[in-house]
Amino acid sequence: MIYSSPLPTVEIPEVSLPGYVLEGATNRADRIAIVDGPTGRSLTYGALTESVARMAGGLTARGFGRGDVFAILAPNLPEYATAFLGVAAVGGINTTINPTYTAEEIEFQLRDSGARFLLTIPMFMEQAAVAASGAGIEEIFVLGEAAGATPLGELLAVEPVGGFADVDPGDDVVALPYSSGTTGLPKGVMLTHRNLVANLAQGEPAFGMGDDEVAIAVLPFFHIYGMQVLMNGMLRYGGTVVTMPRFDLQEFLSLIQQHGVTRAYVVPPIVLALAKHPLVDDFDLSSLRSVFSGAAPLSAELALEASARVGCEVAQGYGLTETSPVTHATPPGQFKPGSIGVALSNTECRVVGPDGDDLGQGEDGEIWIRGPQVMKGYLNNPEATAATIDEDGWLHTGDIGHVDDDDHWYIVDRLKELIKYKGFQVAPAELEGLLLTHPAVADGAVIPVPDEEAGEVPKAFVVLKPGAEATPEEIMAHVAGHVAHFKQIRYLDIVEEIPKSASGKILRRILKDQEAAGRV
Repeated sequence: MIYSSPLPTVEIPEVSLPGYVLEGATNRADRIAIVDGPTGRSLTYGALTESVARMAGGLTARGFGRGDVFAILAPNLPEYATAFLGVAAVGGINTTINPTYTAEEIEFQLRDSGARFLLTIPMFMEQAAVAASGAGIEEIFVLGEAAGATPLGELLAVEPVGGFADVDPGDDVVALPYSSGTTGLPKGVMLTHRNLVANLAQGEPAFGMGDDEVAIAVLPFFHIYGMQVLMNGMLRYGGTVVTMPRFDLQEFLSLIQQHGVTRAYVVPPIVLALAKHPLVDDFDLSSLRSVFSGAAPLSAELALEASARVGCEVAQGYGLTETSPVTHATPPGQFKPGSIGVALSNTECRVVGPDGDDLGQGEDGEIWIRGPQVMKGYLNNPEATAATIDEDGWLHTGDIGHVDDDDHWYIVDRLKELIKYKGFQVAPAELEGLLLTHPAVADGAVIPVPDEEAGEVPKAFVVLKPGAEATPEEIMAHVAGHVAHFKQIRYLDIVEEIPKSASGKILRRILKDQEAAGRV
């Protein structure tokens, strides 16, 4: 069965991404577009538009144009938008790199993407220079000054271009983030102008934005969630983006209070802090209209606890790098605990069982998605593309979930992360949600460990709240009281922290490696 979105169908214009994002910028030229949270340095929409045009002019003068690749290795700063949209304005492709990568990982992405230029900051110059040398980068640009790099200001010190380059929105790639997909090594995800424009258009009925929104951008712009929902999305809607180069809870709360932030797009670890950290009581968060969580599962219990504390809905959505990214979101006033919301406009979904048969409402299976936000494919990897998107255009997410009779969707867990206990499927996310309901637990993660009799059994890693005490046996008994026998946690270690990616996903691979090596 094909499930369509309950939201209204939207028209998707055949325009370039910068043309769509900056369409209303002239009418709001004096409004603040982006503020650097720590310093207060800001760009109005008028100044942003001019800087994008100058960026495009500087690139054109260097012979950079349609189809060329520009790499950005930087934290969230106002200039990130200038660079990203400037590259897009000449028909170029942005490949965005995680600043925590090693030089080897940066070089791999630079080489694999075919990048010509690289933009970074002085702090990252050492690994950037090593990676750029190995990958044959033509020129490094830097925000500020650093030996071996050209100041970005020099690139912008040219006559601005008068318009945006002609592109084929449905075919020309504008963003090339990297994702491991459902399996394997990182792959370049080819997202076209139409993919990103479509997803911004699809989001308007779901997010219910006003014309006075202020969003705090703590999620990294190199990640598709921050790139689209916070940077491109908020600029399209005419809001103000308050950037944070890195997450610090006290600064995060202070900036919400200082700037009257109305929208906080976050990941579950930040929701956890909002729900439980004592610092929250020291700040006025009454300006918040919505807290929206994504990138990793958020338990119903944690969402309700955080919502009660901050005084607004703490809902969640769902998406993948391969879907630009949003496929599901919770519209205002339609919050259902544990749900990822409804499918976005112009989005179709299926729930498919192991034998390939469509499943009905309430039945768990792999979620397949089809819509204009689905990627063009993986760069230079037709095999991986064919394994992810079938010949009918359905993207196989690798996530297990179901839909209820109100068109709300729920994610159970990753297909590849399911624990198989004597043939029964155990979802780590379900157990992680229950761990967080224990009064002494601040954070937790669950992985499979080998078992001679059962095949695999769940093992948990738990971080305790400051000053709290609990034994592993007490915590395991707490979870056992809420689940069937085959789901019970069999082993539990108390640790200092849970390893997570910048986007908030639990790095179970690290825990598995440590477990196998006997280090935990």
